[in-house]
Amino acid sequence: AQGCSFRRVAGFPGKGAHNNSSEMAGTGAGYDLDVTTYSPDGRVFQVEYAGKAVENSGTSVAICCKDGVVFASEKFLLSKMLVPGTSKRIFPVHRHAGMVVAGMLPDARQIVNRARSEATQYMNAYNEEMPSEILAERLGLFMHAYTCYGSVRPFGCAVLMGTVDKETKKPSVFCVEPTGMAFKYVGTAIGKGKQAAKTEIEKMYANSPEITCEQALLQVAKIIHKVHDEKDKDFELEISWICPASNYQHAQVAAQKVKAAEDEAKRILEAEQEDD
Repeated sequence: AQGCSFRRVAGFPGKGAHNNSSEMAGTGAGYDLDVTTYSPDGRVFQVEYAGKAVENSGTSVAICCKDGVVFASEKFLLSKMLVPGTSKRIFPVHRHAGMVVAGMLPDARQIVNRARSEATQYMNAYNEEMPSEILAERLGLFMHAYTCYGSVRPFGCAVLMGTVDKETKKPSVFCVEPTGMAFKYVGTAIGKGKQAAKTEIEKMYANSPEITCEQALLQVAKIIHKVHDEKDKDFELEISWICPASNYQHAQVAAQKVKAAEDEAKRILEAEQEDD
């Protein structure tokens, strides 16, 4: 019609686009504008970018011990004026479950709230705590739903959920990623230093397969300090656990114990560097 004009939307393939599709494949150009768009080589770039948001965050770890679960997080201090304990990255889900997060904290809080909601609804319906495998699977389904619609974006966070069975006292750790995949681990890490942290966790289990939560405090403090990048900001170490010392309920570790573990970890790392 006269007076009407059409323009090509940025990123939308126009005339001749099929000729250079091979050049665009793998670069993200034109295929990363929407979470519902696959690249020619079968990738969904928006979901991969969400994973990058997790990798830019401080390192978080969760490990199963002989008598429970220990969580730890490297919380960067964005200002010297921050009050200690603010902007937490470790949260309770229900009495016998906790969660440590990495990535965009506001997104992670939504996952924590979803986990609490799922656990509460299950308790109201069945009068018993939600099995950890089902809770992890429900969280994975929830996060995956945000990778399927163009009107929403993927969650820019990953979470490590740890539980101790109320009856058997058996510990479990699950990792739920931005893709919606849920994996069960003996111990794992997420965030910027995850690869180095995973290596240290494997060494810890190799040396102490029957490690207790009390013994693990020093180990997780050592891992977080060892993988911390000197170029990054100073950080506050958060540690919580579910073990006999907390009556098998999720609780923050006392500040005195955390400081003692940190001081000893720093001393050991300095001694190792001197030996090298």
